[in-house]
Amino acid sequence: MGQEEEQQQRTTKPRTTPTTKNNNGNQRRDISVHSFADLTRMSPVVFLYLLKECYVHGKCKATKKFRALQQQVHQVLSNSPQPGPATFILQCLYVLPLFGFYSEGFSHLIISALGRFLKLATLSEDISNAKLLAAGLFIDTVVGSVDHDERVLVKILEVFGVRVVDVEEAFARSKVREDHGFDSGEDFIEKYILKLIESQSYMTAVQLLEHFAIRQSGESFLVKMMENHQSRAAEKWATFMGKAMLCVLVQEYVDRNMLKHACETIKKNDLQQDFPEVYHKCKESALKSLAEKALWDLAEAKTHGDRQLLEYLVYLAMEAGYTEKVEELSNRYSLEGFVKAIEPEACIPHGRFLEVNELAIEDIVWVDGADGLQNVTSYIEGCKVVGIDCEWKPNYVKGAKLNKVSIMQIASDKMVFILDLIKLFEDVPDILDNCLTRILQSHRILKLGYNFQCDVKQLAHSYVELECFKHYEMLLDIQNVFKEPRGGLSGLAQKILGVGLNKTRRNSNWEKRPLSKNQLEYAALDAAVLIHIFCHIRDHPPGVLDGQEKFEWKSHIVSHVDNLRKTKKACKKEGEV
Repeated sequence: MGQEEEQQQRTTKPRTTPTTKNNNGNQRRDISVHSFADLTRMSPVVFLYLLKECYVHGKCKATKKFRALQQQVHQVLSNSPQPGPATFILQCLYVLPLFGFYSEGFSHLIISALGRFLKLATLSEDISNAKLLAAGLFIDTVVGSVDHDERVLVKILEVFGVRVVDVEEAFARSKVREDHGFDSGEDFIEKYILKLIESQSYMTAVQLLEHFAIRQSGESFLVKMMENHQSRAAEKWATFMGKAMLCVLVQEYVDRNMLKHACETIKKNDLQQDFPEVYHKCKESALKSLAEKALWDLAEAKTHGDRQLLEYLVYLAMEAGYTEKVEELSNRYSLEGFVKAIEPEACIPHGRFLEVNELAIEDIVWVDGADGLQNVTSYIEGCKVVGIDCEWKPNYVKGAKLNKVSIMQIASDKMVFILDLIKLFEDVPDILDNCLTRILQSHRILKLGYNFQCDVKQLAHSYVELECFKHYEMLLDIQNVFKEPRGGLSGLAQKILGVGLNKTRRNSNWEKRPLSKNQLEYAALDAAVLIHIFCHIRDHPPGVLDGQEKFEWKSHIVSHVDNLRKTKKACKKEGEV
């Protein structure tokens, strides 16, 4: 029996010990919370100890616990802490450095809780007393008698509303004048701020200068902040100082080629008339950035009808070789005279791009009916290899739902078929589902794509009712064949075929009907070029490209059965806004 009892103890002890600890933790937390019901006779030290116990034994994650305790402190400040809520919290702040690891976090917690409490309470006498104590705490912290972080110090001054006059009064009562040789409370504040500047604590220095309404630091202070890459602090300081300093800040941005910051400051502070050339240059820079990403519609909206900016946008379109965009903008805004005035050389895009007629494509076929779709399917089923891509209208609103996939391109070595998915789904959804299932789920057809696994997920989200996009077989994603693909499909075409793709039409409106000739050729090219890249990879002798011994493309062929619960977020298409 002795051995059996010993064995029983060994097996039961691990089960009971954690429960006991948990019960103790729960009891301590319950006792702590219950104790907050009456703060009449509770000292700051006991209050902080109980607060720590609540935090340590809380079951939530750290951030959630912090917010819950902040709410708890906010509520219990009405439970008669003596000699008053504000003074009580100030006394806690004097004690908190003794709590080591918890000091900074709990300081922010109780100060924030008091700030919320004071918005609803009227405690004039308590606040008056606490303000003087807060000024004293500021002095004691600066001279090192009490250990608080700079950010905590700023928060104390803000919540308790400490001003220079309060520091002067507290300074007169302290021994700091005798021990450290300061002339006055204001002198004490200014020398502390100077010390912060010397230690490059610019944001804290700016916050104190603003809080105490000290305007003596001038242009050199702002320049020093900019030199040390503290533009956020510099902007806060310039805003406090006024228009003259804001103008200095804008010029500093311009001199450092920080046009985006300059433009934002100009707009935010209505300085357009003071910096007309800079503002226009910023606008042009923004348009150029959008044009380089092929975000032409968004760039047009950003012009707000300004003729000078529209002319610049037309020039960018001409430079990119986007002739239909040039014509579209010229007709819409009557810019014919401007276009004729541009020298013909400006219309020549930099470098040469691959053209669809260079790939021996016999025809590009638009498919938007049942008969055409069935004919296409029969033709594709006779192919061994096809290239597939799809397009959808970009969405320029951050966080907004992506638009439906508009078209799907399927290319053989001689033909490209462009399927109007929107119309086919509206008119003949069952036939569309059946035909694409026969193509995408075929074990005999090798489907080539570029980041097409993400496109398939977007297709599945666009057309949830269809089964064809939930399963595919024999997909070779060309992007995955290369270890470090750069420049997207265009960059890959440049690398493999020696010439890239013109992506200026990438973010056009793919929902308009009919699509332009250039849009059709762009879409066809994205699918057809995959066939040529694949043939080059398949037939290329080993060891020539990037020093790789062999392209193991067969190992990259994948099949997939989609689980919609695992694909709630569609992958972002290359170049998507």
